[in-house]
Amino acid sequence: MKNNKKILISGAVLLVFYAIAWYCIEIREVQVEETFWALLPSLIAIVLALITKEVYSSLFVGILTGALFWGKFHPVAVLNHVFQDGIITVISDSWNVGILVFLVILGMMVQLMNRTGGSLAFGRWATSHIKGKVGAQLATILLGVLIFIDDYFNCLTVGSVMRPVTDKQKISREKLSYLIDATAAPVCIIAPISSWAAAVAGFVEGENGMSLFLKAIPYNFYALLTILMMILVVSMKISYGPMKKYEEDALSDEYWAKKDYVGAEDTSLKVNHNGRVIDMLIPIVLLIVLCTIGMIYTGGFFKGESFINAFANSDASVGLVLGSASALVITVIFYLLRGVITFDDAMDCLPEGFKQMVPAILILTFAWSLKAMTDNLGAAPYVAGVVEGSAAGFQAFLPCIIFLIAIGLSFATGTSWGTFGILIPIVVNCFQNSDYTMMIIAISACMAGAVCGDHCSPISDTTIMSSAGAECEHINHVSTQLPYALTAAAISFVTYIVAGLTKSAWISLPVGMVLMVVVLLIIKNMGGNEPIKEESK
Repeated sequence: MKNNKKILISGAVLLVFYAIAWYCIEIREVQVEETFWALLPSLIAIVLALITKEVYSSLFVGILTGALFWGKFHPVAVLNHVFQDGIITVISDSWNVGILVFLVILGMMVQLMNRTGGSLAFGRWATSHIKGKVGAQLATILLGVLIFIDDYFNCLTVGSVMRPVTDKQKISREKLSYLIDATAAPVCIIAPISSWAAAVAGFVEGENGMSLFLKAIPYNFYALLTILMMILVVSMKISYGPMKKYEEDALSDEYWAKKDYVGAEDTSLKVNHNGRVIDMLIPIVLLIVLCTIGMIYTGGFFKGESFINAFANSDASVGLVLGSASALVITVIFYLLRGVITFDDAMDCLPEGFKQMVPAILILTFAWSLKAMTDNLGAAPYVAGVVEGSAAGFQAFLPCIIFLIAIGLSFATGTSWGTFGILIPIVVNCFQNSDYTMMIIAISACMAGAVCGDHCSPISDTTIMSSAGAECEHINHVSTQLPYALTAAAISFVTYIVAGLTKSAWISLPVGMVLMVVVLLIIKNMGGNEPIKEESK
């Protein structure tokens, strides 16, 4: 009832806003393209999602807002822009289709692992070998760090493997989502052999992109401090913000009654209770190996390119599809030879896997369409102009300014790579012939800010996939993760001020690490202790 009231109030406010916008754009002929107006569709979608806790309608309202601005409130032009230039165009894009196919194949493999009893067996094994909540969370972080090739692959694989383990330990799906998300983009952005390193290197003109990427790693404070923060939060048993409530709820049976709890008996599925751990590990290993081969194949590794250059030139979308599809076929054959599933049951898992991924596919499609709206309105040139205008006279403070601008742009558009493409060329132009060290620090600030905004944004594809990987309500993941991400962002901001003044990672990074420890100790002493299960009477 309370949510219905919020929706009605939000709708009334939107109608008033649209009336004002119509007057400004149609009557007063205010310019929308390449102005702050271009960011409003994304901001409206984000605010609505956080207020109403309903992501599908919020994203569609954002898309509609962008189309109304672009079509100047003319109905036919608006309708064409929403569907023809928006949804249909993004679904037709080969890169996007590849990611959707990869998502579906992962869903199919998860269903196969569940049906053969592999997930159940792994859960039993992990219960006896991974002791306590701290051990389960540290194992999740370790697996996330090890799968550094691609963030999409990271989100879904870590979720599939660790969900039975964290469920057994009564760790909330919201906490699992945070650990997955925080070991996806933050790890990929400091891994030289990853699709992210290739993307960043491709945006640097006139310099050795891979060399700059390597030199920027010690200055990528948000990524490094996020990893440190996860380890400290888990080992010191700290829980705060909305996350604390969900961690408390996860100690009760009522919480898991609402979830697709892997460790519970599900009589609606034919699960083979004789499955073994190998029935889960073999498919995961196949995925990792074959997806890696698929990516370097698209980068020309088998045509003579070096391993690193092959990653730099790889097409992650195609490579992940080739690798995951090959892994799916081999996995089905492996299961049939093992006799843990019949052919008919294996084929039944394919549509079930597709259905499991429909919510993530719908959110991704809407998020991509929303990005298309902001692109058409000229959000990128507007932000580029703001950055170039702030460069003069603030050189020592430019890294922290770049960091904030990158956060804002990435948060509003839901894309890290798009933020790289806008800001990195500007940074290179500003410092290429004047201050090489400051150029490296500013590039790292751009990368860190982009990852931070992407980490916080409810319309980010990585955030969406982290929710899907953990099988967590998307808005719950966003709201619980936000305080943790903002803590790391605030400390990173201060650290970039130190870096801009000292131009030394050896000074600035230790300062940030000490600040992180101090801040978390303060939070813990102010009541940020992890909830403890009461002993049954």
